Amino acid sequence: MSRRESPPPPSPPPPPQLLGVRRGEVECEDRPERAEPLSDAEREIIQDTWGQVYKNCEDVGVSVLIRFFVNFPSAKQYFSQFQDMEDPDEMERSSQLRHHARRVMNAINTVVENLHDPEKVSSVLALVGKAHALKHKVEPMYFKILSGVMLEVLSEDFPEFFTAEVQMVWTKLMGAVYWHVTGAYTEVGWLQVSSSAV
Repeated sequence: MSRRESPPPPSPPPPPQLLGVRRGEVECEDRPERAEPLSDAEREIIQDTWGQVYKNCEDVGVSVLIRFFVNFPSAKQYFSQFQDMEDPDEMERSSQLRHHARRVMNAINTVVENLHDPEKVSSVLALVGKAHALKHKVEPMYFKILSGVMLEVLSEDFPEFFTAEVQMVWTKLMGAVYWHVTGAYTEVGWLQVSSSAV
């Protein structure tokens, strides 16, 4: 190579990845055509157990968000009000975190109260998905992560209600929530559907 020829510029680094999903993509290869519907018995189980949880909705929501942010600190990037908080006690005292916890729990409550009306559930979750995609620019995988954290907290805080059977039913509900939310992301053009989410 002569002095005039310079080596080619290095290729740009690959896009950042979290849990095997690149920004702007969602794991779509395994996405079913529709969410698996809940049976009448499953809807009743969810509504009965949620009644116990919702009595303490703010505290439960705060516990869920604290665990979410402690275990997945990258999620705090979307919250300017508490993104620099590291201490769980400080998070627990944050009025902004409490406010968001109430919003999360109220959204779940709306879903649970309307399980008999799939169109209403779909509409509510479409609004949540679109707001998070367009306004907040939140990566959709955080909904899946948050769902898992919520199920952990519920089963630990309410072991008498969240038996193995109940946990399976709630897992099915959270899968449906994620399905609807990611559908909203797709609808607004957020996703570039990838058959290889690596």
